[in-house]
Amino acid sequence: MAQQPSQTIRGKVVDEASGAPIPYAMVVLLNTDPLMGTTTDPAGYFTLDKVPVGRYDLRVSYLGYEPALIRELVVSSSKEAFVNVSIRESITKLADVVIKPKVNKEEPRNSMATVSARMLSVEEAKRYAGGFDDPARLASAFAGVASNVASNGIVVRGNAPKFLQWKLEGVEIPNPNHFADLSAFGGGGLTALSSQMLANSDFFTGAFPAEYSNALSGVFDIFMRNGNSRKREHTFQLGAIGIDGSSEGPFRKGGRSSYLFNYRYSTLALMKSLLPEEAQGTSYQDLSFKLYFPTKKAGIFSVWGLGLKDRSGQAAQPDSAQWRYAQNREEADAKQYMGAGGISHDYFFSARAHLKTTLAATVSGLDWRIKRLDNQLALLPQSQNNTSTWNMVLSSSLTTKFSPKHTNKTGIVLTGLRYNMLLKDARPAGQVPLTVVDEAGFSTLLTAYSSSAFRFTDRFTLNLGINAQLFTLNNRHTLEPRVGLKWQRTEKQYWGLAYGRHSRLERLNYYFARTSHTDNQLVNRDMDFTKAHHLVLSYGLNLTENMLLKIEPYYQYLYSVPVIAGSPFSFINLTNQWYLNDRLVNTGKGKNHGIDITLERYLARGYYFLFTTSLFRSEYLGGDGVWRSTLFNRRYLSNLLLGKEWQTGKNQQNVVGLNTRFTLQGGEPYTPVNRAASLATKEIVTDEEQLYSRQLPPAFLVHFTASYKLNRQKVAHEFALKVLNATQYGDFYGFRYNFQDHTIDEYREAIMIPNISYKIEF
Repeated sequence: MAQQPSQTIRGKVVDEASGAPIPYAMVVLLNTDPLMGTTTDPAGYFTLDKVPVGRYDLRVSYLGYEPALIRELVVSSSKEAFVNVSIRESITKLADVVIKPKVNKEEPRNSMATVSARMLSVEEAKRYAGGFDDPARLASAFAGVASNVASNGIVVRGNAPKFLQWKLEGVEIPNPNHFADLSAFGGGGLTALSSQMLANSDFFTGAFPAEYSNALSGVFDIFMRNGNSRKREHTFQLGAIGIDGSSEGPFRKGGRSSYLFNYRYSTLALMKSLLPEEAQGTSYQDLSFKLYFPTKKAGIFSVWGLGLKDRSGQAAQPDSAQWRYAQNREEADAKQYMGAGGISHDYFFSARAHLKTTLAATVSGLDWRIKRLDNQLALLPQSQNNTSTWNMVLSSSLTTKFSPKHTNKTGIVLTGLRYNMLLKDARPAGQVPLTVVDEAGFSTLLTAYSSSAFRFTDRFTLNLGINAQLFTLNNRHTLEPRVGLKWQRTEKQYWGLAYGRHSRLERLNYYFARTSHTDNQLVNRDMDFTKAHHLVLSYGLNLTENMLLKIEPYYQYLYSVPVIAGSPFSFINLTNQWYLNDRLVNTGKGKNHGIDITLERYLARGYYFLFTTSLFRSEYLGGDGVWRSTLFNRRYLSNLLLGKEWQTGKNQQNVVGLNTRFTLQGGEPYTPVNRAASLATKEIVTDEEQLYSRQLPPAFLVHFTASYKLNRQKVAHEFALKVLNATQYGDFYGFRYNFQDHTIDEYREAIMIPNISYKIEF
């Protein structure tokens, strides 16, 4: 009989509030017979050797602390499993009360989050159907989040994707998506960070803690895991959309330092027949890494980075008889790059005081040119977008655990913004392009915050904080209070209530737009932050040991929104209008209110499900003083994720997995076309008096994943089929004038991608 493959589980146990290591904590693997267990060493690390491959629950306990339960821990033959465990110091004596272990999936990483926070685990990132190795697409399965197929822009509770903030290793970074901001600000095709690199991360959808600034709808707070410090491990994947390779290991044998990197490359050549014509010249690549250097006395240093490079374009149709739409006459070429990297340092003054400092740099750039054939087949410039932005960031925070009842985190963030922007656009088409923005310079965004968590009892917590920002370009500033209350009414039931004032800067190019009718003055240089009040009520109930119900009604009031006076236009609906150069005023408003419901069964006995649904309204007040539906007012969203695993093979060491996701969401609002004017001018003219007054039919999408993993001694092979948009739903892009048939055509693209892949881990 073949020997059953086994592997090592390693991990680290830390105090939830201070992050300090917990020595001599008890670690027990629950699903083994006999039970396997160990204790942590003086640095908080533990090791469990020769664990048979499979899924396990891991329990951690320590005298004076509430026990923690880590579910769905995957042990494979090819790679050691590493888990970070945070445990909370108890206020009451454990001898006086029986405390149920805290399930890690029920709590975000950030202990000061009260409501509207969800941890995205590494295990989920690799399992959920429709994710396509993309954290942004995974987040679209959560309550209150809408999505499209072609773009992974995250629409949170009726807010535009541009209102979401991306953070990596605690630092705000530019949009980290391939082909970012081309079809929608804040969105793209695929996130540059592979799930191979992910540690457990937090996703916020409202009323977030005081340490988060310059974010209006939500925050995606992403962390990279550390590489294996004991042995070298590698992964290589080949699929229809490209190749993916990663490697990790120690710098030297016996040390604790490690490296981890991942590289991806794709031309999408094998998917050519399934993609829109203008997307067939697409290629992308990305690289991410993290180097980890713990020291005995000087703290922990880490060096990390993420970068991407994209190329896309389309050729103009040289035969004028084939010009069905205006875009058939256009030649487009787009080159993009994005990078973020930094050095972080963690230092523990004691078990109760932790200082974290990061020095980082980010860059994003776009060179996008469009030319248009005239009637003599000569290519004329149509638009030019040549922008680059460099940010230098210094972030430092001190976390102090004064007692089991009071923890404080206070910090500053200094962001220097260097920009170089040139935007030109021909209006109307065929004219000489006019300069909209031509600016280079430097400005600063200064941020300071302080947040405290008060645990009056083991059942009642108050999170209280304040955040302040100053934008030195125009000396606009904000002062934002945050407060959250959580009452653990019983072991199975809790209530939460949170309020926060939040704000976000707009894209820098709008501050430097010039208008011909104002003598080319910088009419928007003094534009203020867009701001919002968030109020969220939260209720959670553990229906069973493995099932959680969460209900969150919410209300968001937006104000100080840039609008054009006398016009229905508002930045609330802004998608990808690069060349806007009108005078803007901060008098717009908006309202988002609704209820999010989540019912989740954790993976146990081989199956899981996640059901989310949201009912909401999203409205705005434009520059003409009229309340209307926003572009993102879908009214309802529902997702159902289902998954099943079977253990196969002589020793049950192989795994067959089936995962699917069903999505039903209300259709997008749209503006009706003025057909008479459009036919007369041979270009689309919309009826602005009825802006977003119509709604498309509901959208139904299905994503599917099937996988088979063979675990062998020290190596694992995985074969997978991942289908995105199996129902071939077509995303809506508006209307186009048909020059051949002289009609107004609806513009949709149905992208269905079946990715067949093979992965080897060794």
